[in-house]
Amino acid sequence: MRWYEWFFPELDMPRLARRLPSHDLLITDTTLRDGQQGSRPFSKEECIKIYSILSELDGGSGVIRDIELFPYTSKDREVIKALRDFGTTPNPIGWIRARIEDLKLVKECGLDTTVLLTSVSDYHIHYKLRMSRTEAREKFLSAIREGLRMGLRLKVAMEDITRSDIYGFVLPFIEDILRISEREGGEVSFKISDTLGLALPFPESPLPRGVPRLIRVLIEEMGLRSEQIEFHGHNDFHLVVANHLAAWLYGASISNCTLMGIGERAGNCPLEAMAIMHSQLSGERKLNLKALSKIIDVFSEMGFRIPEFYPILGENAFKTKAGIHIDGLLKNPAIYLPFDPTIIGRPYSIEISPYSGRSGIIYWLARKLNIEDWESLKEDPRVELAYREMLKIFEEGRTEPLSEEEALSLLKKYFPELSEVSELCR
Repeated sequence: MRWYEWFFPELDMPRLARRLPSHDLLITDTTLRDGQQGSRPFSKEECIKIYSILSELDGGSGVIRDIELFPYTSKDREVIKALRDFGTTPNPIGWIRARIEDLKLVKECGLDTTVLLTSVSDYHIHYKLRMSRTEAREKFLSAIREGLRMGLRLKVAMEDITRSDIYGFVLPFIEDILRISEREGGEVSFKISDTLGLALPFPESPLPRGVPRLIRVLIEEMGLRSEQIEFHGHNDFHLVVANHLAAWLYGASISNCTLMGIGERAGNCPLEAMAIMHSQLSGERKLNLKALSKIIDVFSEMGFRIPEFYPILGENAFKTKAGIHIDGLLKNPAIYLPFDPTIIGRPYSIEISPYSGRSGIIYWLARKLNIEDWESLKEDPRVELAYREMLKIFEEGRTEPLSEEEALSLLKKYFPELSEVSELCR
């Protein structure tokens, strides 16, 4: 028998690879920037709740490094002050345009680091900025120079890099920035922004869309360190997690995400996905993954609808209605669970429908009545009677699985001992 115990420790978090990246794997958050911008404005209280989840998830590990915030409105500045007063990770940082007045706002907020937006594709330079490449480069370099002179650490966000001229514009631009950084003595890193979700995670994909080649060019030809490279992707083609994972694996240290993947258009990379990937890649649980379950309550309170089949946090993520799966859960949960969901603070469960079969009834009874010898229920004729009545309900036109209350009401007819646990279903 082969259990592949190294890759699949029973009901623990799976491991992704035996050979781990040699660089640090870090996460930054932009829920209060791109997430808020792409959904709706959040109240100060909502911002604080989101920050509290991130801080609890980080658990003092330093894995979740920064949280980006706009400094533009009075509410933005109140939130920045409130988050700075926490004195915990992630570290609040700014996100601004390449303007001197925006740099001053960051300083006035007491922040020591900011993302500074620079557009690097000709689509943006020509159509949006209505500039030549030379004019755009000088505009950006002027703001970068001033920001460094103000003593700020800068993350230069290379907007729309996956439609840019890498060798004709991007790399010479980076060389200019590095020269200015060396001359001014300031700290600069680079945010690789796949603004339209056009990136591809495959090693054979060419520039500018191929994430592996893009990251390797920055490291091998520009001499950037892994900790200087941050990837920010969008999910327009369902590839955002794959692209973020490719960036990590090919040398970028930092993955820029939002909770639930909220953001412009189809959204950003879900932070909860990269938190799970972090545990799989590192082979250890540095993050407090139980905090992930709190995202559900906070986002529901904020009026967000979490799709039923959404991975990790959706209502159906660790639930089954299929009889063959339920039978497997009875025999050993590892058969049909990728990991024990209690690791992230969630239970696994079943629902009774025509497709849950007799196993659904047996599982439900064994759980409610704390029956360890569940196989004995297979010989109990009452299970068959309950099963037939359940089938009749659905044959009459019902389409939704039975609720806990409905299942209890049906099964109490045949198992009166369930009356003692009625309160558990209320």
